[in-house]
Amino acid sequence: MEGDFIKINEWLLPLSWLYGLVVKCRNLLFDVGILKSRSFKVPVVSVGNITVGGTGKTPHVEYLIKLLQPQFKVAVLSRGYKRKSHGYVIADEHSTVRDIGDEPYQMKQKFPGTTIAVDKNRCHGIDQLTTNDKDLDVILLDDAFQHRYVKPGINILLVDYHRLIIYDKLLPAGRLREPLSGKDRADIVIVTKCPENLKPMEFRVITKAMNLFPYQHLYFTTLEYGHLKPAFNTAKGATPIELNELKNYNVLLLTGIASPKQMIHDLKDYTAHLTPIAYKDHHQFKQKDLAHVCKAFEELPSPKIIITTEKDATRLKALNTISDDIKNNLYVLPVNIKFMLEQTEMFNDNIKGYVFTNSRNSILTKGKSNYEPKSKKRSEKKNRTISFRN
Repeated sequence: MEGDFIKINEWLLPLSWLYGLVVKCRNLLFDVGILKSRSFKVPVVSVGNITVGGTGKTPHVEYLIKLLQPQFKVAVLSRGYKRKSHGYVIADEHSTVRDIGDEPYQMKQKFPGTTIAVDKNRCHGIDQLTTNDKDLDVILLDDAFQHRYVKPGINILLVDYHRLIIYDKLLPAGRLREPLSGKDRADIVIVTKCPENLKPMEFRVITKAMNLFPYQHLYFTTLEYGHLKPAFNTAKGATPIELNELKNYNVLLLTGIASPKQMIHDLKDYTAHLTPIAYKDHHQFKQKDLAHVCKAFEELPSPKIIITTEKDATRLKALNTISDDIKNNLYVLPVNIKFMLEQTEMFNDNIKGYVFTNSRNSILTKGKSNYEPKSKKRSEKKNRTISFRN
C-alpha cells in the first residue's frame, strides 16, 4: 500500500528533520501554554489537514453547511487563500474571487444565505462574526487544523486515501506540514476520496494503521458526482448532462486542484475517451493556458465537451479572454461527499449533538433538549451498539 501512494524524496530527509524540529517546538509552546489557544462561547467546528495539497476540505465543509443550516444559523470562516484583499472581509453578492478567494466564493454562490467570511487571523475573524451577529449558532473553520490559536469544539482532520499520512514524510521530503503525532489533536479523522469499491480488508488495514486513540472517531468518505452543469448559458443549449451520457462524448478534463487522481479514475468509468489537463492547486489561468486548452480541445474528435471542477470554474468564469469555443462546451462537475460503511447517521449525530448542546438553542431551553440522535434510536431499536471503528 505504501509504495502505491507515496513518493518520498529521500535526499531531502535531513531538511525534513530540521523542519520537524521547528514545528515540534511550536506545538510544544502551545501544549505548555506559552502560546495561547482561545476557546469561544459559540460552537466552532474546524476542518483541515496536516498535508500540503487537497484532501477535499471544501466538499466536506459544504456537507456540514447542508447538514446544519436547516436547524442552526451557520457561518464559515476561511483564510481566503490567494485573495487580493487583506484583513477581515465578509462576502456579499458583489464579492469576487479576488476579494475572498475561489473556495469561499464557490461556497457563497452555492449557499447565498450562509454567512461567509475570510480572515487570516482566525481569532479576529471569530470575534468579528460574533460581534456582528449575536444569533450565530456555529462557526465552521475552513482549513484551520494547524491554526492552533483557536481551540475548536470539534477538530476534524482530513486524510487523502491516495496519500495516507501514516506513510508520508515531513516537508520537503514528503508533504506533511507537521509530524504524524499532530493527528492526536483530532476529534474526528476522515479518510477522504476513497474508491467506492474499497474492500473490507482495506478498511481494516487502514483503521489499524491509523492507530487512533479511543476518543477519536474514524470515518471514510468517497466522492459523489452530480449532473454536469453548463458553466456558461451558451453551452450546448444550457442543459445539464447526466454522467451516463458521457459515453457519447470525447472528454477534456481541465483541473487546477491538488489531487485530481480519484476524479480521473472515476470519470473513466463513464467514458473511454478522457484527456486530462492538470494544473497546480488554485492555478490562476492565463491566456497561454487557455490557448493550450483550446488546442487540445480542437484535436479531439466530435462530439466533445470540456469538464472542470466547481472551484476551477469560479476562476475561469472571471476571465474576459475565454473563447466562445470553450464557453460553448465547458461543463462543471459538482462534487459531493458520501460516507461509507453506513456511517452517515453517526457522523451527523456527532456534529449536530455538539452544536445543539453548545449553541444558543441549549441556553434558551436551559439545557433541556428534545434532540435525540437518529443512530441512538436505531441502535436501541435493534438492541445493539454501533461502533465508530467499523
